[in-house]
Amino acid sequence: MAGGRLLIMDGTGGDRTAARSPWLMLAVATIGFAVNFWAWALLSPLGPLFRTEGTLGRLTESDVALLVAVPVLVGSLGRIPIGALTDRYGGRVMFPLVSAATILPILFIGIFALDSYAALLVGGFFLGIGGTAFAVGVPFVNAWFPPERRGLAIGIFGAGMGGTAISALTTVKLYGNAGHRVPFLLTAISLAAYAVIAWFVLRDAPNRRPAQGGFLQRLVANAKLPISWQACILYAVAFGGYVAFSVYLPSYLKTAYDLSAADAANRMAGFVVVAVVMRPVGGWLSDKFGPIPVLACCYAVVVAGAAVAATTPLLQPVGTIAFLGMAAALGGGSGATFALVAKVTDPARVGGVTGLVGAAGGLGGFVPPLIMGYVYGRTQSYGIGLTMLSVTAALTLLLTLTIVRRTAQPSTPESRATTIEGAA
Repeated sequence: MAGGRLLIMDGTGGDRTAARSPWLMLAVATIGFAVNFWAWALLSPLGPLFRTEGTLGRLTESDVALLVAVPVLVGSLGRIPIGALTDRYGGRVMFPLVSAATILPILFIGIFALDSYAALLVGGFFLGIGGTAFAVGVPFVNAWFPPERRGLAIGIFGAGMGGTAISALTTVKLYGNAGHRVPFLLTAISLAAYAVIAWFVLRDAPNRRPAQGGFLQRLVANAKLPISWQACILYAVAFGGYVAFSVYLPSYLKTAYDLSAADAANRMAGFVVVAVVMRPVGGWLSDKFGPIPVLACCYAVVVAGAAVAATTPLLQPVGTIAFLGMAAALGGGSGATFALVAKVTDPARVGGVTGLVGAAGGLGGFVPPLIMGYVYGRTQSYGIGLTMLSVTAALTLLLTLTIVRRTAQPSTPESRATTIEGAA
């Protein structure tokens, strides 16, 4: 590196210099996150159709819930090793690798699995690879920005979760109008194009320090950090709630309010868009006011919104306000959580911690759809599940204002180092 420019071999024995702006790296990483999340969420909008079309046999609400939740589970747990690998090898290698690996299950589902529930479960399992892109992007972006801008930068990157909105807006329409295989083929082509672009454009930050030591050693050390388990809980509720609604909301709206599959998918897309817009806002507000006040406000809104939604109010306007309010709070809380992680975590460990926290967030999205489907199947009501969300958010609010607040207090490099060394 010379004068802020990276030296890259041109393949002819000479060097050529190419400027690498942090904002360019952020933009390319965010696009990659969005494309991979688009792929990760392909099955969710189709859930109601799989239940009613009859090509898969007679599916119950629990069957559909399991089908859309499996990619979430795999994408969540997969973030742990992918985050550790990113700490070691960097996002420049891992982003194209994850994107390319996601193409195979998409093609399998689109070409071979649409008439078999068992095959869809298998394809959905490996489709979860796309969800691990989050654990690649956070440490990659974090290394490119100074501490005072990391909340905003990671929040902007997190807006790539809007890939689920792309899926919601396009999958059902393409599936019904252009052919059942078209949404899968289009997504596979997009991933292939991104993998090529990422390989040639992305570069790791000049000051990035590859992680040292074995995977298990680093995993245990990262798990011992107080911020790891605390952020896992925060993110399990914030991002987990977002994922749960983004994968289950179409089925919920269709059943509870008798909407068409297309209308339910469009409303879910609106939920996603609000959450996506608020994620960088949550990061920016955390840079300005600190992550704790932002997190507290977000969880308070979720408590109220879930309590209102539990009564199954009229969709217009009360139900819509409740769900969009929760969308804003869940998106803002997701951004604030990683602003907190960036504030108190050694940059060399951000990937490993992100893997753990990201896994918890995804698992937080895996469980609620199963609970909602199970409870509805036995009570014909979603009220119990939404009440459980309200209570969980209230407990998380209490945790934020007590234990997490104390963890967030260290603000100097010396005090952060003391916290990290004491936990290792």
